[in-house]
Amino acid sequence: MRTRIKICGITRPEDGVMAAELGADAIGLVFYPPSQRHVDIARAAEIAAVVPPLVSVVGLFLDANTEQVEDVLSAVPIDLLQFHGGESAEFCAQFGRRYIKSVGMAGGDPAEVAAAHPHALALLLDGHAPGAAGGSGDVFDWGRKLPTSHRIIVAGGLRPDNVAQAVKMIKPWGVDCSSGVESSPGIKDSSKMAAFTQEVHRG
Repeated sequence: MRTRIKICGITRPEDGVMAAELGADAIGLVFYPPSQRHVDIARAAEIAAVVPPLVSVVGLFLDANTEQVEDVLSAVPIDLLQFHGGESAEFCAQFGRRYIKSVGMAGGDPAEVAAAHPHALALLLDGHAPGAAGGSGDVFDWGRKLPTSHRIIVAGGLRPDNVAQAVKMIKPWGVDCSSGVESSPGIKDSSKMAAFTQEVHRG
């Protein structure tokens, strides 16, 4: 099975195009204002407009309210929603979009989140504490027992020099990288993204 690749925290249109051209299956846009990789609706629309076909645009939210999510969806062509906070299954499902639920593995229980979100398209396992935004670069224990009820996307501290090991150990549906392919927060590095993609396929 081919491991899918998501590059998250895209803040510039040229980085979204570059990620896709280097092999990303999806890009992530962060709609969480405290994040260093936050984009407003106008910038998000600019990025989404130039993303090539067959590449998914994922919108990341953390404990946003319904109106905030709907405002984004009304202006930006989002393919998938990704929720990083304490959102209930009912909240996540109300938008009529498929969604991914994040699990903060530094204290979080993926089995509990899986049970609470049976209709989530996948669980994204990140190295941060529950309720944090991600992008911290923290790696979780890849040897932990993981639920088999959902597809698994691995995040948290992935870089070109360790992602092949993560793929070999976990055999995830996908991997998600943000800080590990940057020259500075929110600015992606083409050589790092190219190396990351190569290492995913080697894993």
